[in-house]
Amino acid sequence: MTTTAAAEAAQLTPPFDLDADRLAAELAAVTTHTWNVQRTHTYGGQVGRPAPIDWRVLPLRSLGGDADRTDPGGPGPQPFAPTRWLQHLPYLAQLLHQIPAPLNAVRLMALGPGAVSTAHCDPKYRLDRGMVRLHIPIVTTPDAVLVLDGVEHCWQPGTLWYGDFSRKHLVRNTSPTVTRIHVVIDALLTADLATWFPDSWRDLFTHGEILLNRPAPSGTPAWPTALPYDALLPSGFADFDASAPLDGPLLSARFDHTADGVLTLTVAERSFALVPVGDGEWRFSGWSEQRTLQPDDHGGLLLRVRRGRALADRHVPAEPRTS
Repeated sequence: MTTTAAAEAAQLTPPFDLDADRLAAELAAVTTHTWNVQRTHTYGGQVGRPAPIDWRVLPLRSLGGDADRTDPGGPGPQPFAPTRWLQHLPYLAQLLHQIPAPLNAVRLMALGPGAVSTAHCDPKYRLDRGMVRLHIPIVTTPDAVLVLDGVEHCWQPGTLWYGDFSRKHLVRNTSPTVTRIHVVIDALLTADLATWFPDSWRDLFTHGEILLNRPAPSGTPAWPTALPYDALLPSGFADFDASAPLDGPLLSARFDHTADGVLTLTVAERSFALVPVGDGEWRFSGWSEQRTLQPDDHGGLLLRVRRGRALADRHVPAEPRTS
């Protein structure tokens, strides 16, 4: 079975047109100020150094709807939500709403004249993890290219693209005057989104090592046991760099609601927002169905880990209570 994309990139065909002129015109509502430079964020709110090149970001969806957070985010104590900037871009918001997949971060990313990034990989955006990164170009120039797995791309306004950014890539803008601006969308791969890919990808989606996530449910079901709820989790399950998420010593974990109703899991002094995926399973907000939890009738949890079409699971008991 193949575990990688059929090619390093693919132009998608949504069932609607993207109006390039309308997207470009909307930029005027959010370009009256200078966007923040791309920075990394760590768990706990620590902010890393700014990007050493002119690479600026306007977040449209971010963790907790933070209008200043420029990174793509990931599993954390808050779910992803629209920022105040998205309300200034109603046409783009309409397009995002039509993507048939749960969305994580959505950012406008501006690569300034003369900016060149270092080559790097973003390993979490893999089809066997069910996570994809999409691009909608808004402003570009022949001098601004993405080099993805050794292939140069200059995607044009009015198009929608998937790139396998788990492969080595860099961006380069040698224009002396034009700033390249793309919408960068992090989403979970679903069966409906897969239909937007070219026909040449059909065999991969039918037989390959692909994780298809379920669509976001229309409502939010309640956690089926009384909260707070104590259980045990293997140490690897909430470690997103762990190669064996179901392994490791069992740690005390607590499920509870925040004041605004978000279901959270706290383990090893870290908290994570959880979102439902259907059939009684819950995933980490900011991650895919690669890891899910399901409470059982006896106070324990069924943990599932998926990689492509492979599934492993482990049952862990409820946290023993002391009298």
